[in-house]
Amino acid sequence: MTNPLQPLLDSNRIWSASVREQDPRFFERLAQQQAPKYLWIGCSDSRVPATQIVDLPPGEIFVQRNVANVVSHSDLNCLSAIQFAVDVLKVEHILVVGHYGCGGIQAVLDDRRLGLVDNWLRHVSDVAIKHADMLAGMDLMHLRNSRLCELNVIEQVINVCQTTTVMDAWERGQQLSVHAWCYSLYDGRIKDLDLHVNSRESTRSSYEHAIERLLVAPGTER
Repeated sequence: MTNPLQPLLDSNRIWSASVREQDPRFFERLAQQQAPKYLWIGCSDSRVPATQIVDLPPGEIFVQRNVANVVSHSDLNCLSAIQFAVDVLKVEHILVVGHYGCGGIQAVLDDRRLGLVDNWLRHVSDVAIKHADMLAGMDLMHLRNSRLCELNVIEQVINVCQTTTVMDAWERGQQLSVHAWCYSLYDGRIKDLDLHVNSRESTRSSYEHAIERLLVAPGTER
């Protein structure tokens, strides 16, 4: 029986040989230890590869991904990734990264049933309900998608800041910041949503500042 995954295995061997040819000690160094400065919480979308879009090599970013880059206080997978990144790896930055044109975001806007994932997307629906007035002011659907992508990232950043892991890290004086980004599939550019939190005390004011910036900002085309 032909292995349907053989093309991937063949590509892996070609890639491995190419990397070793360019840098014979690359995998030796990579196997020693991972010491990333960044935790990336992003969408599962295959078109948003974390290290590639910021041009960093393997080992530089610790990654946690799920549909629509949600941070739920009942998701032990995400909470465990945050705890390991902060307490063990000692990352200095947590990046919550959404992307324009997100299918999960669009499903919420369309009120479309997809199956089991609908339960997960209720977290995004809560964001849409919270900011219904702002979304209603966007005339075109793709602008509403972009705005909800941004709002969702901002709300998930606050969820990160409210985890016990992050609050405990700040309490003991650990250097740690949480940031909101949105990536465009159309030009490969990242938009900084101007939400950067580095203490429990600054969480609320930083959040309000980011929301105010969106209120006066025109809709993002992509």
